Amino acid sequence: MKTSIILWIVYFLTIAFGSEAAESYRFRVYLKDKGEAGYTIDKPEAYLSDKAIRRRARQGRPVTDTDLPIARAYLDTLATVGGKPVVQSKWFATVVVAAADSLVAERLAALSIVDSVKWVWKGECSPYQSDDPAEDAAEPDTSRFFPSDEPSGLFYGYADQQIRMLNGVRLHEAGFRGEGMEVAVIDAGFMNVDRLAVFDSLQVAGTHNVVFPGKSVFVGDDHGTKVLSCLAADMPGIMVGTAPKATYWLIKSEDSRSEFPIEEDYWTAAVEFADSVGVDVISSSLGYFSFDAEELAYDTGALDGQTALISRAAKMAADKGILLFSSAGNEGNGEWGKITFPGDAPDILTVGAVTDHKKKSTFSSVGFTADYRVKPDVVALGTGCCVIDPSGNVRYANGTSFATPILAGLGVCLWQAFPSLSNKEIVALLQRSGSQYKRPDAELGYGIPDVYKIYKHERKYVSQCKP
Repeated sequence: MKTSIILWIVYFLTIAFGSEAAESYRFRVYLKDKGEAGYTIDKPEAYLSDKAIRRRARQGRPVTDTDLPIARAYLDTLATVGGKPVVQSKWFATVVVAAADSLVAERLAALSIVDSVKWVWKGECSPYQSDDPAEDAAEPDTSRFFPSDEPSGLFYGYADQQIRMLNGVRLHEAGFRGEGMEVAVIDAGFMNVDRLAVFDSLQVAGTHNVVFPGKSVFVGDDHGTKVLSCLAADMPGIMVGTAPKATYWLIKSEDSRSEFPIEEDYWTAAVEFADSVGVDVISSSLGYFSFDAEELAYDTGALDGQTALISRAAKMAADKGILLFSSAGNEGNGEWGKITFPGDAPDILTVGAVTDHKKKSTFSSVGFTADYRVKPDVVALGTGCCVIDPSGNVRYANGTSFATPILAGLGVCLWQAFPSLSNKEIVALLQRSGSQYKRPDAELGYGIPDVYKIYKHERKYVSQCKP
């Protein structure tokens, strides 16, 4: 049965795309197991950071077999039949391999260590070429960018409204701005973040480029620049974000050149990396449902939190103690209409968008999930959000991409205030503080959270519980 499926894949690729020498393919290989890599769950320090281990211990989340790396011998075996491993998931025992020949899929499927094979990418560039086209400049540009905008007269600058809508100013005034918390922002690229004056005080723990390993995340795409500004900009009078004192990991997982299911593999690898270095919170403004090859697209029946690889990865991250915020998607005006993957995952915060009048932004994707869970969970300002562009200037942008980090930063500050809570308890608190918690719907979920209301309630509860 397995062989016949692979032969169909090969036949389809050959008929649909021909056999030009320039064509390249990538296949997701599902392994039967991960092999023997010499690691054990009782010695996690060999493959997890101390911060990751402590985060699990603090929340009672044990290290499990899912944390063990894939054996190097397995990767070498895949390479013997012509597949070059390019990205992998230890959580799900998958390896994406690159090949110039579509017939490699059949040879991979015949290996005894392989359960099944799925085609996840096709393109004209070489699968062995890892250079980012955006990084071709002979000499790096080290010029600095300062905003041309006049100070607004408000401490939070032009971002004041989006923070006040969630009652975040008062949480900041209580002394919580993200200090001591580590946040991973997973996005398409962070153009010029290393040169923008609004990020002069940005604390960067590190960067990681999943798509082009070893290459800079500060070139190419600027979507992540705008997203990060909602969290970490720190220039009073111009823009101050919702968690300006947190420490950040900047991770690129999106290949902007095309849209194929391999994006799920990149994102999963990014989340696994974030977990391994010990982040507390992930903010991700990426979502998927359709691809350049129509036959690979999802249908809405898959929005059950268990079907898409990316959604399973989001749930796994939550199970390992990470507080994950995901954008609901901007498909509200489109044929799809619904939330995008991984927004259907349980135990994460899926964030929709509202206007300054607290009405649903027309573009904001809606729920419910296929199994009738409330999604989006909550909403934040997503129409006319203040962001910083790659030239360092204030711009106003629309999207759940920006509602998500606006709320995520305040989630970071809440967890800073109450570190003994678990990630899932923070999720529940944000839901319960929503403006329509008692009557959630498919458009706004539980509504607009009030983070200071949560803070006051939890502080009172903690004081009452003290002996």
